[in-house]
Amino acid sequence: MLTDIKHAFFSNPLRPAYDSTPLAGARKVSPSEFMWHRFHSGVTEIGYPIDSTNCLDFCFDNETPRHKVYLEAFGIANRSVTCREYLEFMSDDAYARPELWLSDGWEAVRKQGWRAPLYWELDATDSTGWRIFTLRGWHPLSALLDTPVCHVSFLEADAFARWRGCRLPTEAEWELAANGSSIHGNLLGTGLLDIGRLHPAIASGDGREQFFGDCWEWTASPYTGYPGYKPLSGALGEYNGKFMSGQMILRGGSCVTPASHLRATYRNFFPPATRWQFTGIHLAS
Repeated sequence: MLTDIKHAFFSNPLRPAYDSTPLAGARKVSPSEFMWHRFHSGVTEIGYPIDSTNCLDFCFDNETPRHKVYLEAFGIANRSVTCREYLEFMSDDAYARPELWLSDGWEAVRKQGWRAPLYWELDATDSTGWRIFTLRGWHPLSALLDTPVCHVSFLEADAFARWRGCRLPTEAEWELAANGSSIHGNLLGTGLLDIGRLHPAIASGDGREQFFGDCWEWTASPYTGYPGYKPLSGALGEYNGKFMSGQMILRGGSCVTPASHLRATYRNFFPPATRWQFTGIHLAS
């Protein structure tokens, strides 16, 4: 709902703020260069482990059945990509370089006139030349440079990863890396402010903890059913199975996602050109 409110307020000519309190409560540690957590090749299991003895367990049908996958050795970054790093991508004329983009991405750039993430607007008064619209109104980009970049499409995330000489993780890689990480971070109602920060906070760059919160993270995996998946019968089958076409998987939740809604196996999904959701970038190699 907050994601929709933000888009509605941005579409309003007056650009009203949802909340008037300051955008405060950021983590105090600025991000360092990426550190890479390495994983060996081998077989792992992904998907929700249904326990028939516990009637309180809950998952959506698209998180099942749990199954084995083989992964080649890979690395995953310790944090999300920041606005500072994305600005470097933009400054390298990336939106005018077709070699960085998938075919659909280049078409979207030309037809939609993309030059920056959604909610970024030119502002000559800021040293960066940009300002960002948030649920707490406008803020200069210079004040948010070390926060995770958000409101980018899968197409932009893929182009950034290619520009950086990296790639996006598959959902199996993401889930393996996130397993064992506690579900805490910049989530709705769990930040330093009672109602949540409502915007990504500074990326800490420490450890492997920034998998949950701040931004939903695009993966390289298309949204399809797991091996053996069968949609539920009746009305319940209308929710997930019907959307398994032309969409990409996201993981991890965002700054407007309740912590109780998340788990490592949760699969979100959107069309590749989606930008109104709090979507960001987590690199793999």
